[in-house]
Amino acid sequence: MAEKLAPEKRHSFVHNGQKVFEWDQTLEELNIYITLPENVPRKLFYCKTESKRLEVGIKGNPPYLNHDLMNPVKTDCSFWTLEDDILHVTLQKRDKGQIWSSPILGQGELDPYASDLEQKRLMLQRFQEECSLDFYFQAVHSC
Repeated sequence: MAEKLAPEKRHSFVHNGQKVFEWDQTLEELNIYITLPENVPRKLFYCKTESKRLEVGIKGNPPYLNHDLMNPVKTDCSFWTLEDDILHVTLQKRDKGQIWSSPILGQGELDPYASDLEQKRLMLQRFQEECSLDFYFQAVHSC
C-alpha cells in the first residue's frame, strides 16, 4: 500500500487570541490536539464523542469544548489518548474522503487557500491509495 500523505502541518483553531486546539486530517480520520493545563491530575480529563458532537473537559468543571462537529463520525472507532501534555482525540470520519474545513461546525474554518491545499493533499492521498490497490489486484490476477 502507498504510504499515507501525512499533513505537512497542523491547523490551529484560535479564539479571542488564544489557541484552543490544533488539528489535522487524513482521508479516514480527523485528529484534534489539545494542550493540557499544568498541575491537573490526568485522571480528571475526559472526552465524550457522539456522532455529531464532541465534549472535552475536566471532571467537576464546565466543559472546555462542547460543540457540534462539522460532519458525523463513527463513535465506535473514535478514541482519545493522553500523550505527555497533549490530549489527542482521533475521530473516525463516517464518510471516508470527506474533507473537513474545520472540526467544529461554524468555528475556525480554513481560509480558501488553506482549504484548497488541504483538498489537493487529500485527493493525492486518495489517488495513491487507489493506484496502489489497482497495482495489487493486477499483480494478484496475473499470477
